[in-house]
Amino acid sequence: MLSVDVSLARGGFLLEARFESPTPGVTALFGASGTGKTTLVHALAGLMRPARGRIALERREWFDAAHGIDVPAERRRIGCVFQDARLFPHLDVAGNLDYGARRAPDVGRFAVRAEVIELLGLGALLGRRAHQLSGGERQRVALGRALLSQPALLLLDEPLAAVDVARREEVLPYLETLRDRYEIPMLYVSHQFDEVLRLANYVVLLAKGQVAAAGTPAELAGDARLAAVIGADAVGAVLEAQVQSVDGTTGLASVPIGRAHLRLALPGASPGTRLRLNILARDVILATASPQGLSVRNALPGQLIALADEGPDSVLATVETGGVRLLARVTRAAVTELRLRPGEPVWALVKAASLRGHAFGWHEPPPGAG
Repeated sequence: MLSVDVSLARGGFLLEARFESPTPGVTALFGASGTGKTTLVHALAGLMRPARGRIALERREWFDAAHGIDVPAERRRIGCVFQDARLFPHLDVAGNLDYGARRAPDVGRFAVRAEVIELLGLGALLGRRAHQLSGGERQRVALGRALLSQPALLLLDEPLAAVDVARREEVLPYLETLRDRYEIPMLYVSHQFDEVLRLANYVVLLAKGQVAAAGTPAELAGDARLAAVIGADAVGAVLEAQVQSVDGTTGLASVPIGRAHLRLALPGASPGTRLRLNILARDVILATASPQGLSVRNALPGQLIALADEGPDSVLATVETGGVRLLARVTRAAVTELRLRPGEPVWALVKAASLRGHAFGWHEPPPGAG
């Protein structure tokens, strides 16, 4: 368990954050800019001293104001990766990796140099200097250097904020690989919710210097406090599932959801692949009768559980299908015309092309790595 309970004033900003997140796994520290994420990161890393509180990882007490404990940053065994990578310009990639390895303690080693190079696809880069690397490559080297220091906690402070979309998509699979390969606690700071959905086991939502909500991505998916940050278009259900089969003709994967099945395009998936699915409310259509003759691949029978006002002409409907809850955004006119009422049967229609799924288990290195 990562336990945090701190109070810290910085200028006119007051951070008062308290949460406990499970370890190992990825805890996402999420929120809009200016909510205190960086201040909290600095307190965790030992770069800023809280006025009061306690910070502990499992049996390691890093800070406890009541008992006079304040472990120096260099002794907390936290591997940090920041937006700008911060590689040493006078060293090549191999030298940067070796620097991380030299900082490692003699006991508790889990990351082997050759393995890290292979997992992060660094083999062809070892002789290059930082200025010869792309933004994505620099972040991969920074990850490798941090891992080789054998950290007790890997702290990733918006590591993809400074790279473009293409480089971000290049690095994310490597982060997934590290999450699945090493049983090491990771704290991932981001203001991009799609990154959180792909990586995190647990989410801590910060707002105005305080923890507004905390829980698994599935638990927070329908939370109004999260919706206020990510925007209406990103609101939807988050489901954990497993591929049952893959159609050899269409290429569509079949995924059991409650007592029904979803079909979606998932290149490279095979039976048994664990998934995290994000079904956006804007992509779900409701019907009051069993649909016929439609191109939509997924029609899930269920029951309308609740209707919640979202805006002048928008209503968020909650539908339960086989024990799983989905969200659907409909207009007030649709509610009236279809006579939608909680407790009534409905069908939730979802296009296979609109479904977003990411594997959440062991990942091989991306093709061509190294």
